Amino acid sequence: MQGPVNQKKTTEERSFQGIPVSEGISHGKALLYWQEAEQIPIHKITVADLPQEIGKFETALIATRAELLEIQQTIANAIGSKDASIFDAHLLVVEDRTLIDEVLRKLESDLKNIEHVFDEVTEHYCKTLQAIDDPYLRERVVDIEDVRKRVLRHLLGKQPYRLNALEEPHIIIAHNLSPADTALLNREFVLGFATEAGSKTSHTAIIARSLDIPAIVGLTDIYAEIRADDMVLLDGYAGVLILNPTSETLDRYGKIEEQKEAAAERLELIRDTVSATSDGRHIILSANIEWPAELEEVHHNGAEGVGLYRTEFLFLNRPESPTEEEQYENYRFVAQRAKPHSAIIRSLDAGGDKFVANLNVQEENNPFLGCRAIRFCLQHPQFFKTQLRALLRAAVEGNIRLMYPMISGITELQQANSLLEEAKAELRKEGIAFYENLEVGAMIEIPSAALTAHILAKEVDFFSIGTNDLIQYTVAVDRVNEHIAHLYEPTHPAVIRLIQMIIEAAHNENIWVGVCGEMAGDIHLTPLLLGLGIDELSVGPSLVPRVKKAVQSLNMEICSKLAREALQAQSGANILEKCLAVAQNHYGELLC
Repeated sequence: MQGPVNQKKTTEERSFQGIPVSEGISHGKALLYWQEAEQIPIHKITVADLPQEIGKFETALIATRAELLEIQQTIANAIGSKDASIFDAHLLVVEDRTLIDEVLRKLESDLKNIEHVFDEVTEHYCKTLQAIDDPYLRERVVDIEDVRKRVLRHLLGKQPYRLNALEEPHIIIAHNLSPADTALLNREFVLGFATEAGSKTSHTAIIARSLDIPAIVGLTDIYAEIRADDMVLLDGYAGVLILNPTSETLDRYGKIEEQKEAAAERLELIRDTVSATSDGRHIILSANIEWPAELEEVHHNGAEGVGLYRTEFLFLNRPESPTEEEQYENYRFVAQRAKPHSAIIRSLDAGGDKFVANLNVQEENNPFLGCRAIRFCLQHPQFFKTQLRALLRAAVEGNIRLMYPMISGITELQQANSLLEEAKAELRKEGIAFYENLEVGAMIEIPSAALTAHILAKEVDFFSIGTNDLIQYTVAVDRVNEHIAHLYEPTHPAVIRLIQMIIEAAHNENIWVGVCGEMAGDIHLTPLLLGLGIDELSVGPSLVPRVKKAVQSLNMEICSKLAREALQAQSGANILEKCLAVAQNHYGELLC
């Protein structure tokens, strides 16, 4: 749908930088997609009109739910149930009794038409969430807005918006796309999309990656710069949108595409090889997963098992927490499918950016510094022991390891281990089989844990560095805050020194240490991590081949020299420059 017309017209090549969220390069005409704001009528009603307005509201909710279920089924058939489950969040909005009851109360008190009342209540909900300092909740505003528009259109007697009626290939330019918009795109005619809003972790971005649609988000005010049918080139690798690309630019990007395709073919050939440096140092290369269904992708990409299984996704979008038996079956399934390698299962990491509604995690002003992860579990010991019992039972498979998130010091670690021993004693008393010698590790993602790693290392069997939070807490930067995101610096000297301290503390106690944050999958930083002495890298399944190739292209002498230089450097930019030089010299074809 065409939006406000941009009168500017230029034939000069111009480039705009955004955030890359789905890889690929596309070139074609721009289609400007704009959803006009609905004109909501407002008028007084009488008490006698209430039953009719309530009935209208209930009919709209039922119709919206049916619409969402149809979309969900379409997506499940096209790209799998994992991505279709994203729409569980939309369905929860339609069924949210708190929201529904508030609409009904306001309807009775204000005696205004239902369209106006529903619009006011949901607008208030969205503004409240946008004001919360929690990136996960801010991103969920997009889901609520999508449901809001669908319900309103049903209340107004209109058909749903559709963005799948294109008749020729285009690159979509929009302020934002909802997950449903994205999931229903006709891949035959949609070459890619670029939006002003969005983030790498939004549902829209996740679906774009599943559909292999090149995509860029965060292109501020791009809508005002492009006209319908302008020729644009979209680079989903670097996050660049080019208006009026010249023949030279098209030729250059054509060669980049050829290089990417050739690199992908070469990576396929090393899938079943060992992740070891050219001088023989084996770096365990495992995968991070959120759902058991991803285990097929883990094997397909040649990972050595699961380095991080995020169990909080077992608890999402359901009225009650999973039982011990349900958890046991889930963890056992993961362990069986991970063989012959191990599966590291992280205990519940609720809170922060992982909002699990049914656990009654209280709303906090600053959830990243609040009652989350191990703190929540220790405050709810019986709940925590249920998970520990399930893990101990599943560990009979012989390849499960347990990992505690967000450990800040020795007291928390000892309390968690004490509850683990209580769970063992209970199972022993009940005569239920479990694995006595379960290996236990701690995620090091808080500066206090890094600084006391020499103490923590005496109490565990391994460390895994969660670099996302370690960086965020060390440099005090919310990386999804667009005003300060540039200060989120993985190569900040303080971060590099903390990583070195963690590794040295682990090795001094003869335990191994891995990295499971985004740094592990960034091949620009692979030489530095190897040089600092890391033993394991755990990355997204799709990143495994690239990281494996990077590891195989390096030798430890070069990596160790880089690490020594990095530890003497005074700025993150200087460290990154050194890392890029080594990476370019040893596997430049992966960086193009």
